[in-house]
Amino acid sequence: MYIQQIRNATLVVEYAGKRFLVDPMLAEKGSYPPFPNAPREDQNNPLVSLPTTIDSIIQNIDAVIVTHLHYDHWDEAAKEVLPKEIKIFSQNEEDATEIRNAGFQNVDILTEDTVFDGIQLKKTKGEHGRGEVLKMAGQVCGVVFTHESEKTLYIAGDTVWYDAVQGVIDIHQPEVIVLNAGDNQFNQGGSLVMGKDDVYEVYKAAPNAKIIAVHMEAVNHWTLSREELKSFADEKGFLSNILVPDDGEAYSF
Repeated sequence: MYIQQIRNATLVVEYAGKRFLVDPMLAEKGSYPPFPNAPREDQNNPLVSLPTTIDSIIQNIDAVIVTHLHYDHWDEAAKEVLPKEIKIFSQNEEDATEIRNAGFQNVDILTEDTVFDGIQLKKTKGEHGRGEVLKMAGQVCGVVFTHESEKTLYIAGDTVWYDAVQGVIDIHQPEVIVLNAGDNQFNQGGSLVMGKDDVYEVYKAAPNAKIIAVHMEAVNHWTLSREELKSFADEKGFLSNILVPDDGEAYSF
């Protein structure tokens, strides 16, 4: 297994001989307006450039996983550059229809029983915030990868810590867990994705797993920095369990 952090939630995952692109946000720095009613409203998104070329990101991709359609996970640049015949997995029929309407011809819906070239892809639940903001944020998903030749990988997606995340960990015992951990927030409503306390809960639920924290410092409404998360993990005694990659950084497991 090879996981490269590209930017925000965008990952390249090589797993059991296949190459996946997860949640592609591929636009140039500053291409989109900031999220409104949020920190850094004077800065356009993305806040940072891609760490490498688009061609190198999308070359030899076997499938794309789009956990939801917010533009920091599936953007206009991705729609333009990805081949229209590429296999794309989406969370539900509504998202699949929108992706097909952008010209993509090979779109499937993730289920708990999806198999792609021998790799099991199990859709998992997520909650994109808590309370009232959850209604506005809409539906999201994560995915668990399993294959007899690989460790189990859980990409949690845009979710906070709650009982369904605990359930995924209990059932699948993932050895590698990717968390969207920028504690992104609007000016009201609280966390939309995991903050440091959520990450700590994941560690306590899966103390033997390696946690990779992504979705950090790339769009204007982030509130948790990489350095703050690493300091917190050190203070709580789980720094050796967590990886907080810079954009472009990659790991093998």
